[in-house]
Amino acid sequence: MTGTAAPSVARETSSATTAGLLRYVRAAAGDDAVAETIRRAGVPHGEVDLLDPANWTSYDTRIRLFAAATEVLGDPRTMFQVGATALARGMSPSVVLVVRAMGSPRQVVRQLPGAVLKFSTTSTMEVLDSGVTHATVSMRLHPAYEHSRLDCQYAQGLLTSVPSVFGLPPARIVHDECESDGHPTCLYHLTWEPRSRLPWRRHRRNAADTELTALREQVRALQSAATDLVTSDDLDTVLDRIVARAAQAVLAPAYVLAIHPPAGGPPLVHSAGLSDAEAQDLAAALLDGRDLGAHAIVVDVASSRRMHGRLAAVYRVELRGAGDEGFLLSAYAGHAAAALDLLIALEETRSQGARSAALLELAHELAGSAGADGVCDVVARALPRVIGCTSGSVMLWNPSHGCLQARSSTGLDDERHAFFLDHPLRPEDTPELVGMLTDREPRVLTADRASPALRALLDALEVTDVIAVPLVAGGAFLGVATACWQQGQAPSQLDGDVLARLRGVGDQAATALEKARLLETVQHQALHDALTGLPNRVLVARRLEAHLEAAGPEAPLAVLFCDLDRFKAVNDGLGHAAGDELLRQVAARLRAVVRPGDTVGRLSGDEFVLLLPDVTDLGHAEGLAERVAGCFAEPFRLAGSPVAVRASIGLALHADPDTDRTGERLLSEADAAMYRAKHADRRRDDLPR
Repeated sequence: MTGTAAPSVARETSSATTAGLLRYVRAAAGDDAVAETIRRAGVPHGEVDLLDPANWTSYDTRIRLFAAATEVLGDPRTMFQVGATALARGMSPSVVLVVRAMGSPRQVVRQLPGAVLKFSTTSTMEVLDSGVTHATVSMRLHPAYEHSRLDCQYAQGLLTSVPSVFGLPPARIVHDECESDGHPTCLYHLTWEPRSRLPWRRHRRNAADTELTALREQVRALQSAATDLVTSDDLDTVLDRIVARAAQAVLAPAYVLAIHPPAGGPPLVHSAGLSDAEAQDLAAALLDGRDLGAHAIVVDVASSRRMHGRLAAVYRVELRGAGDEGFLLSAYAGHAAAALDLLIALEETRSQGARSAALLELAHELAGSAGADGVCDVVARALPRVIGCTSGSVMLWNPSHGCLQARSSTGLDDERHAFFLDHPLRPEDTPELVGMLTDREPRVLTADRASPALRALLDALEVTDVIAVPLVAGGAFLGVATACWQQGQAPSQLDGDVLARLRGVGDQAATALEKARLLETVQHQALHDALTGLPNRVLVARRLEAHLEAAGPEAPLAVLFCDLDRFKAVNDGLGHAAGDELLRQVAARLRAVVRPGDTVGRLSGDEFVLLLPDVTDLGHAEGLAERVAGCFAEPFRLAGSPVAVRASIGLALHADPDTDRTGERLLSEADAAMYRAKHADRRRDDLPR
């Protein structure tokens, strides 16, 4: 995830410059003057943005603000005064402290070329000469920009203010060569008083006051940062604020923050002043521990509990800044780490609560689910909520086919879901499945280490990491529940809390599946004949009514009533076991000759009924009846001997949807037709029934 504050305009001028200008205007003429300055400048920023330490603006914005302020205040030396009073009017405390730590104006001047980079990226400064009380400095604007005399005046004011940090009077400056007059560079000659003992008390007091003010501002900023960060209630907000607060510690054109996500997955990258590509490249280097060189100040965002990541202030050229500011940035990074610790702890608590609620909700949903398919759908939908995975599935063991068949999934698009359903896993191709069938233990799987068959499936589903938990009830292997992640999104540890949560889901799923199967068994027994497995009278009646509703004049419905001849003789002569076996064999033969969609049912005793929808006409129905009669052409094998058994068949045809015949009426008509056929056969064959 990337949160990049990419500016719409160039980041060429630090807000330290624009903030100092607005503070000067407010002190000189009030709030209305500030508003008028911004209005006249016509810049695309409000006062809040121009004061924000994290914001940089373009060189053009800077010059327009300089010109507008000079007009509003009516003083041609406005920009010199702004520069001369910058340190006293709220320059970044970090800059004041670093400058003060250098010990003397001479040391500061020597470091100015690097310090300029903290305020502007459009000029290059060079120290041509420096002594205890003098220096010569050149400033050259880069070729792509038009030189401004106002900018030059601002630079002169800043240069004269350096000695004041040490309690000395401002430096005197001579500026005879200016780029605005056609010279190749602006040349500044500075002189200042030596650090004498007289009047030493006043000088030391002024210096101490400046340093004390900066220290107070630094402490206040750190306290504010701590409060700001720990009151953030989501990770994105905290990371954005860390980057914003970094600008208060170190002035730089750009910042990048790279954090290891608490739950694993790709790094979290937030930045300012960088494109997405630049931020990602720098973040990868930071997290790999690579040295960014002299172009950046880098600190760890770490606490005693966790190494979260790294934070960097980034410069466009080699940094030769005013001293080592890493300790200032580290102070903010410490607050950031504490805030992240707190947020992670809160998030873990929230997640545990949410997952506990999800498990409870899963239990309620499973209690109301109907059938194995309903259980699978409920469990698959719950997996992302409980586990935090990107996709999940439930696969059931099919004992008749000896394979693991997908039944439900979540987090997959339609194409991947269809592929999943059409590709079962077989033990002979999948060693991982053999292991689960043997020891009934979970497996943590990765695509790069999977067997060829499993890897092909995972690649097609665009999954790289999987936890598979067997669903076992009463010692029987029912199937597998899986939690899956795409590339780079899996938690760093899958065999701890994540696995424990999936086990909890698996236990509930196994119990629900066992109950669903028991219920399906009871329902099946209630609607099917226990001896033959055929639909019983209740289910036949339901299907008959459904067929009657769907039947039309072009697709009539035929009902065949079939009654065995000499069934009593078989029972009496060979025993009831042989009679039961005869009924089972008759059921098997009838099922073998009907079409898909037809129904063969056993009403009672030796009475069978066949529902034949979508017949074309009476001739079609009679042809189907002849096929049924052909089931009895061959003798049945009972008690080791062949036994010839015939059947009487009655046909009733429902061809008119406008009639009010019910299912019972149609059955009665077929039954009557069967008795007529039976009596006709008896007259031809005087065998006892």
